Amino acid sequence: MKNPLGLRILTTTLVGVMTISMVACSKSGETGTTGATAPSTSVGNDLDDSVVTTRVKTALLDNIDIKGFDIQVETRKGEVMLSGFVANQGQIDQALAVAKGTEGVKSVDNKLSLKEGAATVGSQIDDSVITGKIKAALLADNSIKGLDITVTTNKGEAQLSGFVDNQGQIDRAVAVARGIEGVTQVGNEMSIKK
Repeated sequence: MKNPLGLRILTTTLVGVMTISMVACSKSGETGTTGATAPSTSVGNDLDDSVVTTRVKTALLDNIDIKGFDIQVETRKGEVMLSGFVANQGQIDQALAVAKGTEGVKSVDNKLSLKEGAATVGSQIDDSVITGKIKAALLADNSIKGLDITVTTNKGEAQLSGFVDNQGQIDRAVAVARGIEGVTQVGNEMSIKK
């Protein structure tokens, strides 16, 4: 079953603008805590990855059986990473199938987790506050490229995903997240850029 055309166009446009904005704001070629420079990509590669991310996100949002807003999509050189929390294994399977079937996707890395139990309005608000605090702390830390890390929180469990430059950035990001009040557990779903 498909969503109405107007909603598809709106979400596609919104995802595209946000993705291109993130690419334009990213800082390429910086060194991390170990001094190692991340493998370089060109502006063309970044834009290609943005297009692939937009296509995958649009396809996920277009499928009414998948909660596309709960799934984070990140792309690096055609490798798509899906992360976030979903309600059941069927949504994971469908999301993987949709992503694999999207033009420009070379491989899909499944970092999706299952939600446990029903969320209350209070826990959703708490999770949003925790996510905001973690994201702010990551952005404030100069040894981490906070824009490269996606944060999702479910009942106090923070999930960090994305492509970072080195293991030092992964370790630092996990430590920063653990230091935030309200975080009960930190899931590391980050990968090192290839």
